[in-house]
Amino acid sequence: MSEGDRKSARRRVPASERRDALIDAAVHEFARGGLHGTSVERIAKRVGVAQPYVFALFSNKLELFLAAVDRGFDRVAQTFEEAAAEYRAGSAPEGCADVLGAMGVAYKRLLACDRDSLMLQHQSYAACGEREVREHVRRRYADLVGLAHELSGADAERLDQFFGRGMALNVAAAMHVADLSMTAEWIKGALDQS
Repeated sequence: MSEGDRKSARRRVPASERRDALIDAAVHEFARGGLHGTSVERIAKRVGVAQPYVFALFSNKLELFLAAVDRGFDRVAQTFEEAAAEYRAGSAPEGCADVLGAMGVAYKRLLACDRDSLMLQHQSYAACGEREVREHVRRRYADLVGLAHELSGADAERLDQFFGRGMALNVAAAMHVADLSMTAEWIKGALDQS
């Protein structure tokens, strides 16, 4: 096979597919190292492209980080929408009294199966020392609260409880524990060792 035949046999990957693959890789890498502890070179290597190619698709590392953050918020929003649709179709998990309950169960499942999304959430909050990140994350979080309100019709107090419980679930999941209450066995054990 000639060099020209080999080149034509290779499939040229469209920039949109490469961009998507880079965001997936960025979610994984930023979830572990955060905005400042993750190199673009590492993300590029994960996709099999050169670092300069990344900057042909994203103007800078921050833009790539925010695209990864958006991917995480979009995943949570999709989880809420699917749970609400399932509830309305009569196929909500057992014990769910309403749409918000179904969304909570679906969110717990997401935390259990997608550690990258969970840890990227924590990294996005940690990076809020950067003004642009802070404004972006605030906007996306507010959008998520608005979506939960729209899907559930819950009042402000109930939504505050829902999101407060969600944040506690995030922390518990990050620490690989099921419970953060004072009566949790792991807390008792840790306090006994002190």
